[in-house]
Amino acid sequence: MNILFLIGGLILILLGANGLTDGAASVAKRFRIPPIVIGLTIVAFGTSAPELTVSVSSALKGSADIAIGNVVGSNIFNTLMIVGCTALFAPIVITRNTLRKEIPLCILSSIILLVCANDVFLDKASENILNRVDGLLLLCFFAIFMGYTFAIASSGPSKPITDNAQPAEYSAEEEEIKSLPWWKSTLYIIGGLAALIYGGQLFVDGATGIARSLGVSESIIGLTLVAGGTSLPELATSIVAALKKNPEIAIGNVIGSNLFNIFFVLGCSASITPLHLSGITNFDLFTLVGSGILLWFFGLFFAKRTITRIEGSIMVACYIAYTLVLIYNT
Repeated sequence: MNILFLIGGLILILLGANGLTDGAASVAKRFRIPPIVIGLTIVAFGTSAPELTVSVSSALKGSADIAIGNVVGSNIFNTLMIVGCTALFAPIVITRNTLRKEIPLCILSSIILLVCANDVFLDKASENILNRVDGLLLLCFFAIFMGYTFAIASSGPSKPITDNAQPAEYSAEEEEIKSLPWWKSTLYIIGGLAALIYGGQLFVDGATGIARSLGVSESIIGLTLVAGGTSLPELATSIVAALKKNPEIAIGNVIGSNLFNIFFVLGCSASITPLHLSGITNFDLFTLVGSGILLWFFGLFFAKRTITRIEGSIMVACYIAYTLVLIYNT
């Protein structure tokens, strides 16, 4: 049954990602909303719904390591594996605004989590814990992020800026976005989200069932299998968006999901019940911060704000190395 859950969940995730990307891109084109805003909101929130469900339910059940490990592991997976794999399929062009504002904001969110989760080092406490104050602080940052996102929407469409980019090329890419009727766009978005959420849950159930039968700890389950499973919607959506020449949706989906996971998912979970960190270490949190810095570094210094296939392969290799270290230390 667990194997069937894995296969069925993966099929639903792929179908849902395709429908969600088409519907969201059509809405962006119809309202002349910048694609980055669609990626940071509708797509990011929808594909992060599995993380929200898993983390909140895990917190309520007292499985703090799964709740926190799910978010930390998902964000590392998003930044290294998803951006890396997406770049292997199609190089990702990053806008100047994303490079200067959204990615640094993503790095800042990781640093905030690192600070909040280091009570032993900073306050000489007996244990590291994300309490309700930390949760409310994260939710306040989420409100600021939402205000910034809507400010982008009111400022007009953004364009990928490269040294050789021509307005006609950007217009040609916009023309490739399907213009769907209202009812079909709505159906694609709702149906795609539903398939992603249910498919992600099936995958997590199957993967978690197999892992627990092998006696793997909750922190490792959260950082790897659950994180990877709940991030499959982001992986599928980003790859499909990049192949359909919507790079801003692809990168916006990853950044939006990371911010949503830390500020909203962990904010809600910690506000409901304090989360005690036992299996999540500073190695995991520093890896999270480092992955964001690596993304920013590649986008800023190489290939004219483009994540190339070579850089994508390096990011995938970094994630594999991180996973091997986790396995070795268990």
